[in-house]
Amino acid sequence: MNQQIQTVQGDITELKVDAIVNAANKSLLGGGGVTGAIHRAAGSELLQECRQLNGCRTGEAKITKGYNLPAKWVIHTVGPVWKNGNAGEDDLLASCYYQSLTLAEEYNIKSIAFPAISTGAYRFPVERATKIAISEVTNFLQNHSLPEKVIFVCFSQDAYNLYQKMLKDDFQDGEKFVRLI
Repeated sequence: MNQQIQTVQGDITELKVDAIVNAANKSLLGGGGVTGAIHRAAGSELLQECRQLNGCRTGEAKITKGYNLPAKWVIHTVGPVWKNGNAGEDDLLASCYYQSLTLAEEYNIKSIAFPAISTGAYRFPVERATKIAISEVTNFLQNHSLPEKVIFVCFSQDAYNLYQKMLKDDFQDGEKFVRLI
C-alpha cells in the first residue's frame, strides 16, 4: 500500500500524472490559490469547459480535460469552508476525496495528485484535513484497483512534513486512520 501513496512538495500544475485535483470553488471558474494556478496553467479552454458544468456542490467532484497541463484530466472538487467543525465539514471533506477517486476509477486514471483541499482560504485545520485525506485515500485503495498511485502535493514544507509523518506513522503502526466522525 505505501508504494501507492506518495507525498511531494511542489507545484501540482507541473506533475506528470493522469489527473490532478483542483481544490475549486463552487463556480469552478477559477480564483486564487490552487484553482487559480490550475486555470492559468491549463489555459482558457479549461474555463470554457468549466462554464458548461454549471458549478459543483461542496463535497462533490466533476472532471474536465487538462488542456495545457501535463495531466490529461482535472478533477474539480469543492471542499468545505471551516465553521468550527459543527457544519459537517469532516464528512464533506471526506466526500471530496471519495468522489474524486471514484471519478478517477471511472475514467481509468492510474495516477492522481491531490492538493491539501480546504486548508488554504477555507481554513480547514491542516492536521485534521491531512488525517481525513490519508484515511479516505487509504480506505479507497484497499477496495479498488484504480488509481494505482496517489500523490499528495504540498505547497509548503510544513504541510509536506506533516503528510510524511502521518503516512509513516500510519504504515509503521499497521493501523489505518479512521474517519474523524
